[in-house]
Amino acid sequence: MKTDTKLQKEAMKVLKETSRTFYIPIKLLEPNVREAVASAYLCMRAIDEIEDHEQLDVTIVIDLLNKVSDILEHKIQTEEPIAGALDELFAPYRDQLPEVTLRLADWVDFCPGTVTNKVLESTAIMGRGMAEWAGKGWVVETREDLDDYTYYVAGLVGVMLADIWRWYDGTETDRELAIGFGRGLQSVNILRNYKEDAVRDVNFFPNDWKLPEMFSYAEENLALADKYIEDIQTKTILNFCNIPLALAHGTLDALKEGREKMSRLEVLAVVNKARQ
Repeated sequence: MKTDTKLQKEAMKVLKETSRTFYIPIKLLEPNVREAVASAYLCMRAIDEIEDHEQLDVTIVIDLLNKVSDILEHKIQTEEPIAGALDELFAPYRDQLPEVTLRLADWVDFCPGTVTNKVLESTAIMGRGMAEWAGKGWVVETREDLDDYTYYVAGLVGVMLADIWRWYDGTETDRELAIGFGRGLQSVNILRNYKEDAVRDVNFFPNDWKLPEMFSYAEENLALADKYIEDIQTKTILNFCNIPLALAHGTLDALKEGREKMSRLEVLAVVNKARQ
C-alpha cells in the first residue's frame, strides 16, 4: 500500500466528490480499516462509472468491464502492477471517463496489502456481473432478475465489507444479511431514481411491479440489513454501517410521503443520531 500523504488526501478528496453518503462514515473509521474501505469504495465506484456511462456504446461498456476484471484477476494471480495495463485500456476514452475510473490503479495501491486481493476479487466479480447486465440491456423481468442485478451492483459490496471487517479485527457477520445490507441500500436508490432511469429507457421494476411492490422489496432487504448490524460490536464499524442504513430508512420514509428526498436538516439529524 502506498501510504504517502498525497495519495491519501487525493483518495479522500475523490471519495468526497463521488459519495456524500459514504464519505462521512468512511472518514470516521479507524486508520487501516479506513484505507481499506475507502479503496474498496473507490474501486467499485470506478467500474460503476463505466456501467452507468451514458455516452459510451454498450459494446464498449461491456468490453471495458470485462477487461478491467481480467486485469484485476491477473493481479491477484501474479501481483504484477496494473497501472500500465489500465492506462492502455482506458487511453481511447480518457476524455470521457471520470477521474475515479482513470485512477483505478491508484485506489488499488492505496489498499492495505493484506486485504487487497479481497477487494480485487469482489470488484472483478462485480465487473463481470455489470457487463452481463449491460449485455441484457438492464432488462429486469422477474424478482429473480432484480435479486441478481442488485447482488452484482450492491450485494457484493456487503460481501466485501464482511471480508474487510473479518480482516480488520475478526468481526464475523452473516453473508446473506450482508448481501441484504447492500440490496437494501440499492433498492432505495432504485426508488429514488426510477423517474430519471425511465428517461433513459431503463426500468429496474420487475414486470407487473408498481411502487408498492418495490417499497416492500426495499423494506424486506432493509430488515435484513437491520439484523446484519446486530452482530457488529466494533463501534466505528457499527457507525459506518448505521449511517447509510439510517439514511436509507429515512429516504424510504420520505419517498413514501411523496417527497423526492430528505431535507438537508433531516439528513444531518439522521447522521448525528446514527453515530454511536
